[in-house]
Amino acid sequence: MKTNITVVLLLLFIGFSSYSQDTLREIKVQSKRKGIQKSYTVTGNTSLITKKELLKAACCNLAESFETNPSIDVNFSDALTGTKQIKMLGLTSPYLMMTQENVPSVRGASQAFGLSFTPGPWIESIQITKGAGSVVNGFESISGQINTELVKPLSDVPFLLNAYGSTDSRFELNTNFNQKLSDKWATSLLLHGNMRNSKMDNNDDGFLDNPLQKQINLLNRYQYYNAETGWVSFINFQYMNDSKLMGQLSFDPDTDKGTTNSWGSEIDTQKIDVSTKIGYVFKDMPYQSIGFQNAFSSYDQDSYFGLNGYNIKQNSFYSNLIFNSIINNEKNKFATGLNFTYDKYSEFVNTTDYSRIDNTVGAFFEYTFDNQDNFSLILGGRVDSGNRLGVFVTPRLHLKYNPWEKGVLRVSAGRGKRPANIFAENQNLFASSRTFNIVNTGGKLYGLDPEIAWNYGLSFMQGFKLFNRNGDVTIDFYRTNFQNQVVVDVMQSPQQVIFHNLDGVSFANSFQLEFNYELAKHLELRSAYKYYDIKTDYLSGKYQRPLQAAHRFFGNLGYETHVKDKGQQWKFDFTYNWIGEQQLPNTASNPIGYQLSENSPSYSLMNAQVTKVFSKTFEVYVGGENIGNYTQNQVILDAQNPFGPYFDATILYAPVFGQMYYAGLRFRIK
Repeated sequence: MKTNITVVLLLLFIGFSSYSQDTLREIKVQSKRKGIQKSYTVTGNTSLITKKELLKAACCNLAESFETNPSIDVNFSDALTGTKQIKMLGLTSPYLMMTQENVPSVRGASQAFGLSFTPGPWIESIQITKGAGSVVNGFESISGQINTELVKPLSDVPFLLNAYGSTDSRFELNTNFNQKLSDKWATSLLLHGNMRNSKMDNNDDGFLDNPLQKQINLLNRYQYYNAETGWVSFINFQYMNDSKLMGQLSFDPDTDKGTTNSWGSEIDTQKIDVSTKIGYVFKDMPYQSIGFQNAFSSYDQDSYFGLNGYNIKQNSFYSNLIFNSIINNEKNKFATGLNFTYDKYSEFVNTTDYSRIDNTVGAFFEYTFDNQDNFSLILGGRVDSGNRLGVFVTPRLHLKYNPWEKGVLRVSAGRGKRPANIFAENQNLFASSRTFNIVNTGGKLYGLDPEIAWNYGLSFMQGFKLFNRNGDVTIDFYRTNFQNQVVVDVMQSPQQVIFHNLDGVSFANSFQLEFNYELAKHLELRSAYKYYDIKTDYLSGKYQRPLQAAHRFFGNLGYETHVKDKGQQWKFDFTYNWIGEQQLPNTASNPIGYQLSENSPSYSLMNAQVTKVFSKTFEVYVGGENIGNYTQNQVILDAQNPFGPYFDATILYAPVFGQMYYAGLRFRIK
């Protein structure tokens, strides 16, 4: 009985969700396998990025942890902030549910920069689920869910030091301390700092290629684990302070802020998080458990972009009560519960006040059937009531069938609904001369209606053995149909951005063909071709989604030498991305000389890293990004006249910075 309770307590560590339980079972089988693990038995189309995979690149923060993953596309959001934006199924991160240990994390005010506030050395693993996520975690997921698991005080090494420096003048230092306080209590203190203090303008446009920045980030965790009584809990305290300075080389915030002397921007953010998770497994019924999650977050951003001021503060509280049990036998499981979300926003665009309060309360029920052979399903639904979203129902379905050995067919369908935070999610547009216009239709969200979409997916994976080497092929197709969407319309005029409710059709079709194969012992190939057909009816007609390539190709080669007795090893990793043409925002009405073509050129990017492991406690790594030195020809439109009517730093389809090389070290005490 004690063994059963121990297993279920470990499931509770992952976060009380059905997907996580399936995923954990698979982790136990595949723990010594690939860096990205895909299962033949998990119901949802879920892949697991392990610590092994995260160490293949610098992975300085969560936003940079997907460079070697074919399911996620990584792009820069603009030419100034250096912020990386992720997309899945062709849709940007607001349509993804981002959770940290199955508690909603990057949402609301933090959508633009929140991914960069989780340092890479804090991450234990990442679970990526395509299609609508679990109803247990909420109703906002549309294109998928990304859940980040942090290192655990009881299982992580007592000490980790990670130092990093790069040729773009970015330096980072991370220290993880873990201490067992007793046989049941353990604590972690995770510290992170980064800075960039050198000005660079390699393309000679008069603007910084990367922002000057500083960040201090600390997390204190406590973990309680008692296998005898069935209790487990986590308590987290996090504080983060981040500052960025962008703009022209000549910009001095002390003298130029609020003037037209020089164009500049500052973004100062403070973030405080406090969260608790407590779980109990019934002693005589190890299949039955109850969990209670609570999280408070305060996110405070003061910023300006040239003469545009933007300040937002969000205080949030989230609570989730989950009960897990079975119906007659372990083939029939269910999870049910209640959750509550409260968000208080203080938001100002220049002098216009968009402050508001959002709150929702909901109930969910999720049924899981698994014949423990070749078929399983997860059928879930929830009912929510919000002060601005009204009363609505969210159904979700995932099916999995194994027609033969190492073959798995998955089907999913689900509905998502979310409030669009139009300014927080599109802050990059402040770095332009565009005016902001809202077509007010009387909705409760900036005069607009909430976004509603259905996502449908079909996936088939087949494993095989060729020349005594393992491989697999996966074919995915997903379609997202929007019933309503807040359209960010940059196709009408280059002098304005129009926010309006969808009037017509908006859809996103995503096709991915993935091929993975062990070319030789310790040499693995990972490749994928992706096709996106994403179209929206704008006020001026139907267009492909701007700055979204219809065709992409991804390739990754990883090689590791044999591990010697003392842990000595070499690791080599190379990643290639080909990005096809992208529809560009409309600039046709600008005078000649300030116009861009309708589509961007295609281009290629190459990254590589070499790691030398000297022992089980010490390793160094060197790497390069954009080794081919490809950069966008004109990253800022009318850079010489930033206060003029044609200035635009948001039309970015390729890197601003050329070749970048870095080096770092990791030291552990085990």
